[in-house]
Amino acid sequence: MVLIMSLGVSGREKEFPYFSREQSWLAFNQRVLDQAFSPKHPPLERLRFLTFVSTNLDEFFEIRVAGLLQQIQSGAVNLDFVDVDPKVELRNVLALSHKLVKRQYECWQNHLKPTLAENGIVFKTSKDVTDSEKKWLRKYFKEQVFPVLTPLAIDPAHPFPLLVNKAIYLLLALEYPNSELNEPTMAVLPVAPILNQVICIKNDRKHPSYLSLTGLIKLFADELFPGCTCKGIWSFRVTRNSDLYINEEEVENLLLTIEEALHKMNKGAAVRLEITSGVDPLILKLLLKAIGLPEELVFPVNGPVNLARFLSVYDMADKPELRYKSFIGHVPSIASHRELLFDNIEKKDILLHHPYESFVPVIDFIQQAANDPNVLAIKQTLYRTNGESPILEALKLACEKGKQVTALIELRARFDEANNINWARELEEAGAHVVYGMVGLKTHCKMCLVVRQEGKTLKRYAHLGTGNYNTKTAKLYSDFSLLTAQTDIIEEVAALFNTLTGVAKSPTFEKLLVAPFNLHEQIRKFIQAETRHAKNGKPARIIAKINGLVDREVIRDLYNASQAGVSIDLIVRGICSLVPGVKGLSENIRVRSIVNRFLEHSRVFYFQNNDNPKIWVGSADWMPRNFLRRVEVVFPITDPVLARYIKEDILEKYLLDNEFAQVLCSDGVYLPVSPPPKSHAFSVQNYFMDLAHKKIAR
Repeated sequence: MVLIMSLGVSGREKEFPYFSREQSWLAFNQRVLDQAFSPKHPPLERLRFLTFVSTNLDEFFEIRVAGLLQQIQSGAVNLDFVDVDPKVELRNVLALSHKLVKRQYECWQNHLKPTLAENGIVFKTSKDVTDSEKKWLRKYFKEQVFPVLTPLAIDPAHPFPLLVNKAIYLLLALEYPNSELNEPTMAVLPVAPILNQVICIKNDRKHPSYLSLTGLIKLFADELFPGCTCKGIWSFRVTRNSDLYINEEEVENLLLTIEEALHKMNKGAAVRLEITSGVDPLILKLLLKAIGLPEELVFPVNGPVNLARFLSVYDMADKPELRYKSFIGHVPSIASHRELLFDNIEKKDILLHHPYESFVPVIDFIQQAANDPNVLAIKQTLYRTNGESPILEALKLACEKGKQVTALIELRARFDEANNINWARELEEAGAHVVYGMVGLKTHCKMCLVVRQEGKTLKRYAHLGTGNYNTKTAKLYSDFSLLTAQTDIIEEVAALFNTLTGVAKSPTFEKLLVAPFNLHEQIRKFIQAETRHAKNGKPARIIAKINGLVDREVIRDLYNASQAGVSIDLIVRGICSLVPGVKGLSENIRVRSIVNRFLEHSRVFYFQNNDNPKIWVGSADWMPRNFLRRVEVVFPITDPVLARYIKEDILEKYLLDNEFAQVLCSDGVYLPVSPPPKSHAFSVQNYFMDLAHKKIAR
């Protein structure tokens, strides 16, 4: 997994090691899968982790593997996408993906299914339903499923149908009596996505069993093809290239262009076939020919295709004891009264650590702005939000009340494009000014600006965050929010909004770090400053909490800092291309990843700066896309009390986790952190939850 990177250094080439981005991503999903195996989590939560692996793999093949295949087919290597020969990388990625899928189904068959059964949640297959269950299922099939199904024969009069991206199908080998054909006839049966994909068998209400929809159809497949014999039936699913390629400079209407591209997405080139193990080789060959896929992209599975379907059981099962105990974040007293929020923000910055501190004050901030007669304007970025969002409703209400509302919606937020088109239209109909940012750049920053009339002056307030304006994920992701009225920060937030709406063309930023303008350069300068401090015998330390570390120049700077003696702790949830612990190169760098109940999503950067520390929080990871191809905002924590809180009470606590943290070794392997002798296991997320409970109880 360790590769060699070459970068120009002072006019000459210098090599240093790095990890493949794709292989590091797969290693992250191995850590997610570890949680599905782990008895530290309740059984239904382990099921959720298992389904996360499936959905993550879908995106990996739709985007990353699809990109590798495109480069191989075109012969044009995009070094920003992959650092080695795409053919070599594809071979390595597929080998690791097969191992991951095999381990995933081993977890399902040998660990999770038995554990769930012991707790009263029994998953059946079509082969092991009881007679009484079959009687109930037959009635359900005839009433709820059979009328929706449309079997499709494959013969000279019926060509192979277009297979929709990630839809479930059944592939059947049929034998007709007195047929002159020497081989079975092939048929395809689309499994309608509108139907419940998992059926709760309710003939025994005390101990209900569950059966997948495909398992149900297999049980009664003969009834779909009267007059013939079903010689074999297999579930399968095709994954297609789902990346949107849009040249904004050549389109007149970005919204309509993306909407049209979404309709075409289901027809992208096939990049993966998942199919039940044991499929007839001749039938498989015919299927692969029909979809234009080589055999190395076939993933036979020992169980139901697409385990993500079983996530529905998490809500269906009436077993609260098999889930995490419910958690509600604490609302700090300074942010607990909506009507006083602007006054309190004027007095001092309010920093919130979600989900341990509630997202409600952020909602209150926007709702209060919508209702306050003194508020004249609201400007807001939206990257990913959620249905029935109180924030969207507040923005529409503000329009109704005559306030000027500007919503900057990122239409290209991957896999949320359709939702964002709907939000854009809703807001436009309400009277908001909806814009889509800068040409060629995704708007990934999280910010809201409120303009308020206070006496004879206009006062501005802002929210800046690391997470999306999404009330659902705010309860599941760890993030930070800053509510501030600092004039110098506010002025730059306003300048950035003007840039995004097309008014300002050459913005300058002194307080904020904004990609693609100054973020990359400043982060490198901060690392290089720590290097100089260490060389001069001054205190030098870096702590960075990020989701991904890929940028080559930043990696090189971190290696140089390590060689100078800078102590570096990196908390990297997902992809990490830096190789830690290499003697003479990175022996002062430690990398850890924490995968637990909440998704670690916040980005926080600490630079000791000769005991005059700088702390930054924001939306950007240390990856080329964040530095160069997105609009990102990283903001300073200037209040010394808040800065000390982030350093000592948050970052240092993350470095103490010895229960769910795993450390990255120089060979690319992640190993669990063993608790020190005579010490107790420490989970940083559990610590923050316990702290929140104590504050609520006061």
